[in-house]
Amino acid sequence: MRFSNRPEGGDILGKVRIAIAGVGNCASSLIQGIEYYRKKSPGDLIGLMHWDIGGWRPFDIEVVCAFDIDRRKVGRDVSEAIFQPPNCTAVFQPKVPKTGARVAMGRMLDSIAPHMNQYDPRLAFVPARQKEATKKDVVGALRDSGAEILLNYLPAGSEEATRFYAGCALEAGVAFINNIPVFIASDPAWARRFEKKGLPVIGDDVKSQLGATITHRVLTNIFKDRGIHIDRTYQLNFGGNMDFYNMLERERLESKKISKTNAVTSQLPYDLGEGNVHVGPSDYVPWLTDRKFCYIRMEGRAFGNVPLEMEVRMEVWDSPNSAGVIIDAVRCAKLAMDRGLSGPIEAPSSYFMKSPPKQYTDDEARQLVEEYAWPDGIPSAPDVIDQVEEVVRQSGD
Repeated sequence: MRFSNRPEGGDILGKVRIAIAGVGNCASSLIQGIEYYRKKSPGDLIGLMHWDIGGWRPFDIEVVCAFDIDRRKVGRDVSEAIFQPPNCTAVFQPKVPKTGARVAMGRMLDSIAPHMNQYDPRLAFVPARQKEATKKDVVGALRDSGAEILLNYLPAGSEEATRFYAGCALEAGVAFINNIPVFIASDPAWARRFEKKGLPVIGDDVKSQLGATITHRVLTNIFKDRGIHIDRTYQLNFGGNMDFYNMLERERLESKKISKTNAVTSQLPYDLGEGNVHVGPSDYVPWLTDRKFCYIRMEGRAFGNVPLEMEVRMEVWDSPNSAGVIIDAVRCAKLAMDRGLSGPIEAPSSYFMKSPPKQYTDDEARQLVEEYAWPDGIPSAPDVIDQVEEVVRQSGD
């Protein structure tokens, strides 16, 4: 028996070959997770939304190319680079085998805020000595590596750099997953460029597995569905990773605030008014490392116009929280390539991203992903067991 979306010819152990722009905490969590779930089984789904997406499992993902601009990462195998400072996320898989992919020098542009060099270099960015990559260099590396999908993991506020890597993906003929709040998939001009090239794009701005945005959205829908009118709401976030450090320059927050605000307000059939909603990062606390704290407050009116208030406090490890989503987004992008789809891929974008081309409720978006992954229906448990046993037989494990 062959997984339905694997290549013809019996290559049941095929790989989804990815490239990464920005080997930071999020990349570290994703790569650790690929190895971590290699030893797991379909019955052990802790931390995963899906074990199998259209026949592709978490450990079918393979990193073949990566770019960064920090001296401590450039030139190292990806398996080593993910544990270099300033990365500070949880280490849940300390042993990651060599990938054979060395981190190449990337392009800086606006990836790093000017203030980053004014702080302790053990925590902040240390520029690499190598000459910055040109578009030709990046496109060549993508092609030579055989990468199929490029993941954008640059810091928030990297507007020019994101467009640079998106352009490289187009020229190299690879799909693009935009994990940060720069508008690519949701920008009609960029959407047309990917569609014209016959390439899929998923974006924009990853929505954590169970983070501030998804929690705020779900609460907003509960208020709406239960007849509570929301008058005012805020969501305040702070943490100690490089994303929060980078966003100390407030101008770099603009796209982030728009993305996070729209993710919440899009769930309401009425306008709260600009002065009644505040969503976004608020500060950087170094000793929190990759932990992120969120405070949500909602004020509304219930039956008889009587006031109702709610406050929520949440603490998460930020980067593993996003990796749990991207491990699904990668496999959905691979399915899009297998099926010859191009342009923004609506279903996974709507479920996995804060600012997709089209907003749905999370229940609707989840159903769209299920239908996208298994258009002929989700395989029954015996079918899945048969497929897993076939994998084991062919792998020799």
